[in-house]
Amino acid sequence: MHGKAHHNRGAVVWLTGLSGAGKSTVANQTAEQLHQLGLQTVVLDGDKLRLGLCADLGFSIEDRNENVRRVGELARLFLELGIVVLVALVSPIRRAREKVKQSFPDNSFFEVYCSCPLSVCQARDPKGLYAKAMSGAIPEFTGVSSPYEAPLNPSLIIDTSTESVEAAANRLTQHLIRYL
Repeated sequence: MHGKAHHNRGAVVWLTGLSGAGKSTVANQTAEQLHQLGLQTVVLDGDKLRLGLCADLGFSIEDRNENVRRVGELARLFLELGIVVLVALVSPIRRAREKVKQSFPDNSFFEVYCSCPLSVCQARDPKGLYAKAMSGAIPEFTGVSSPYEAPLNPSLIIDTSTESVEAAANRLTQHLIRYL
């Protein structure tokens, strides 16, 4: 299949933020809205990719950067098909995200910062990861024992501690439609 066979250009929407910030939830809701508008979408969820494509990687800075690189390469394949790719990935190191962004054509990569205070992410802790990290069971956990570098100039900032999933997805969808 070739990208020209599709009616839309495709885009890569890279949602970054702490674990528990709502990246996957916003990505899935946005994908549904875009799908209802007739656009082809795919969600690349960092947790799911860690079970397969990136199962051989740990959580050192080097492995995190390799995780980002691999997901970026996968996103590129979907972009070439004209698909809107929603990547939900902590991707804590700013330099790694910038490197991936620079590898995409202009106006095809949108970095979205899911901003959420650490205390809110810890309170949500849907997978119990913060509790494990605080007890030392998970070394090198982003936001606890490993750094998270927020984007300096994201395409969009979503404060997931105050904005509903629906409102965030609506805003992201409207932002993307201007491009697509």
